[in-house]
Amino acid sequence: MARARLDPGYRRWTPAAFLAPAVIALLAVGIWPLLFALYTSFHRFNITRPRDGMPFIGFDNYVRVFNDPTFWDSLLLTGRFFLTVMPFQLALGLAIALLLHKPGLGLMRSLCRVTLVIPLATTYAVVGLVGRLVFNRDFGVANQIIGWFGFGPLDWLGTTAGAFAAIAIMDIWQWTPFCALLFLAGLSMVPQEIEEAAKLETSSTWAMLRHIQLPYLLPGLTAMLILRTADTIKLFDMVFVMTRGGPGAATDLISIYIQRVGFRVFDLGYASAQAILLFIITIVLSRLYIRYVYQEIR
Repeated sequence: MARARLDPGYRRWTPAAFLAPAVIALLAVGIWPLLFALYTSFHRFNITRPRDGMPFIGFDNYVRVFNDPTFWDSLLLTGRFFLTVMPFQLALGLAIALLLHKPGLGLMRSLCRVTLVIPLATTYAVVGLVGRLVFNRDFGVANQIIGWFGFGPLDWLGTTAGAFAAIAIMDIWQWTPFCALLFLAGLSMVPQEIEEAAKLETSSTWAMLRHIQLPYLLPGLTAMLILRTADTIKLFDMVFVMTRGGPGAATDLISIYIQRVGFRVFDLGYASAQAILLFIITIVLSRLYIRYVYQEIR
């Protein structure tokens, strides 16, 4: 064994042996499905017609996507959902981070940090089940709360505006702690002596945030926008459990529509083309975030 450890070949292959499980998992879970989806998007592939095989049709699936009004309606709805929840998550997350960043909290800061992890550790399906209970018309907590202010019970999941608001509220509840933790990490990078010197010059919280703390928050903000954009585009479990995309098309986000095309109509070639286009849109938006949000600290 001692000789094997001294052998140059042994030392050369040891890192590869440790990395191999992670690389195999990445290939199996990430790279291979992406390549298969790309291949399928150029073919007509319907699993209910195995005799038809997978004939090559070029860009026909992509042409169908560009001419599909339902696809673009679902994509626009997804964008509206993102623009609805993201400002709340950023504002609430920043407020929580600034409160926890104040000195003198001690044990309370540690307890709050642990509490913030709980929504993040909850799976989407469970969040959807909780949302169905919270917004239930007959015994939901949401109707009990608005009842304290003299309002009658609302059919949250049975109306267009109510269902959209319900999934937005649950998404804000789940991901505001994520924003808060990233902002808190950025605030912890601000040199303490710079903050103390700035406090001697001004008592304005806005001035402190804009000129001292913001440059340290931009990396976390960029990562936040990229991850939340990708997560919103692929959001499926929570919405499917709560509303199934309804009522009507009120919560028919793009992931719900692609699931319906791929696993109800079983047109996997067309669904793959839609998924590849979403992948491209995510990459483009990520580049824009890096260019226009992160550029100030480069």
